Amino acid sequence: MYGGSGDGDSPAQRKIPAASSMLWVRNLRRYIGSGTGLGSEALMELETKKILLDIFKEKQQKSAEAGGIPSFYKRKPEEGSISHRVQRLAKYRFLKKQSDLLLNADDLDAMWVCLRENCVIDDATGAEKMNYEDFCHIASVCTEQIGVKCRRFFSPSNFMKFEKDESGRISILPFYLYVMRTVSLTQARIDMSELDEDSDGFLQPHEMESYIRGLIPNLAQLRDMPAAFVQMYCRIAAHKFFFFCDPYKRGKACIKKVLLSNCLQELMELHQENEEEATDTEQAENWFSLTSAQRICDMFLALDKDMNGTLTKQELREYVDGTLTDIFVERVFDEHVRRGKSGGGNAREMDFESFLDFVLALENKDTPEGLTYLFKCLDLSGRGFLTTADVHTLFRDVHQKWIDGGNYELCIEDVRDEIWDMVKPADPLSITLSDLLGCKQGGTVASMLIDVRGFWAHDNRENLLQEEEEPEEEQ
Repeated sequence: MYGGSGDGDSPAQRKIPAASSMLWVRNLRRYIGSGTGLGSEALMELETKKILLDIFKEKQQKSAEAGGIPSFYKRKPEEGSISHRVQRLAKYRFLKKQSDLLLNADDLDAMWVCLRENCVIDDATGAEKMNYEDFCHIASVCTEQIGVKCRRFFSPSNFMKFEKDESGRISILPFYLYVMRTVSLTQARIDMSELDEDSDGFLQPHEMESYIRGLIPNLAQLRDMPAAFVQMYCRIAAHKFFFFCDPYKRGKACIKKVLLSNCLQELMELHQENEEEATDTEQAENWFSLTSAQRICDMFLALDKDMNGTLTKQELREYVDGTLTDIFVERVFDEHVRRGKSGGGNAREMDFESFLDFVLALENKDTPEGLTYLFKCLDLSGRGFLTTADVHTLFRDVHQKWIDGGNYELCIEDVRDEIWDMVKPADPLSITLSDLLGCKQGGTVASMLIDVRGFWAHDNRENLLQEEEEPEEEQ
């Protein structure tokens, strides 16, 4: 008999060497583990797994050290790091995808043609209208001619948003304007998001200025702007967005708030082909018009007598022919003008940015933002409300200018009582900012207390109203 195991040996008697003891297995594992035999794609996948594993372990360690408290702050990735590059690439691809889903100018023109060719004419008014069946038919036609990206505008919920006549029809023009505005706002959001460097949903001043600079060639009334004035214009235009969209002065404006603000709509009004379509009054009232921006610059330069780039209290008192009261100018410097580096009393002067806030507040007294700015100046003691003594003190300067102008004598107490009747404060002994905002006459009250012209306009309101109505009657 042979000494080796024969075919009849049981499996239990056979000894199979362990895999780890086989030389070729050890060599293969070492070869694969080193990554030498892997392709570039496999190497990248292996490296990615290692990175993700390290990140996971680090998070677990931090969570254990924090005692189970979830993290609420994430440090922004460093410039040039892999995380930063991946974030920017993901953002770029997402915004490009969203941009590809938008209707372009040709698509909008094609939609308007489809709407007009498939609508019905109202016999009574001559308006172009469509019922829900027409709406669905137009949706099919537009989808064939333009593509599926227009389909989302033809949803039942969108049809129900518009006013319907007794036959259940809607006008095609409001619907088309809705599509145009939606496309315009979406494009604006994409453009702003591209400029949002840290992708936090907020724009900093230089990012907002870059957005406005990119719009200038597309705004008909700004195309001929002198190149030397572009930077100053962008600075002035961007400041209004921050005045209304950054009430806490954090130095950044929320993109969503910017899109919903009246400021963007006012800026887009400059799409009109030429300024002749808008009256001189409309141009002056539109902060973003070239006329208005030049007016602001000329005003500041005219006040800056010593040409040092800032305004003293004495220089600011000459604003609008010196009709503002001295106490109001003092309070503006106390509340809204930063001190100079030297810290001395004479070092506090108003720079151009503060001047823009000042002008915006005075020209928008009826808005919550403008009235909030002014209320801080009216609140002499910083208590959050105005007393009868405060109103008496504020109006005393107005009264003096009123008498100096050759007007009739008036009683300060009567004016004070009239203001109380106008505001009707919740507390009969004090007026708060909420009271001024709620009475809908806060801007008028503020004008009466800071500007003799504001009081004159209130005192002559009936005559002024009659003068405005007379030209209409003549026509």
